[in-house]
Amino acid sequence: MESKVVYFEGLSPENTGIVFGLVKEKLAALGIRKLVLASTTGETARKALDFFKDNKVKLIVVPHQFDFKRKENLFPQELVKTLRESGHEVHFGTMLFHTDKLYDSNIPTLMANLLRCFSQGVKVCFEIVLMSTDAGLLASGEKVIAVAGTGRGSDTALVMQAASSQQVRNLRVNEIICKPLNYLSKEE
Repeated sequence: MESKVVYFEGLSPENTGIVFGLVKEKLAALGIRKLVLASTTGETARKALDFFKDNKVKLIVVPHQFDFKRKENLFPQELVKTLRESGHEVHFGTMLFHTDKLYDSNIPTLMANLLRCFSQGVKVCFEIVLMSTDAGLLASGEKVIAVAGTGRGSDTALVMQAASSQQVRNLRVNEIICKPLNYLSKEE
């Protein structure tokens, strides 16, 4: 089997449209019906809601958990309502790779840093699929596409088989659709 992987040379919110186009092609080719999407401020979620409106795809949007870096969450509550009324999901769960102080172990940071060797977006894709499965929004073993990015916008998309954080060994990456070339950035 041959498959094309797109590598982005620069980190830019402009990559989001290209990522969505590649994801749309892969959704159709594989018959996948769920797209797990990281969105901190809601900007990427709004773009996805518009871009995929004619597809029969369910968006599972995963913003930052409440009280992550700020007391207020940047993801707009009116967008949560819009997404849910449109048949999509929004999940504000515990960000699994940011729990060192909670569990008094550095394993979450070690896992995150290892995944960042591929890219920040790859790390986030793993995290949001685990979080969504823990929330019951994905079934373990279900094939999905996960989309995330570095800084603002999206630059990474993976075809994955979902697993919960209790069964992390069962989480799989089936295909890399796109990712940035992994130059170190200030965000990392």
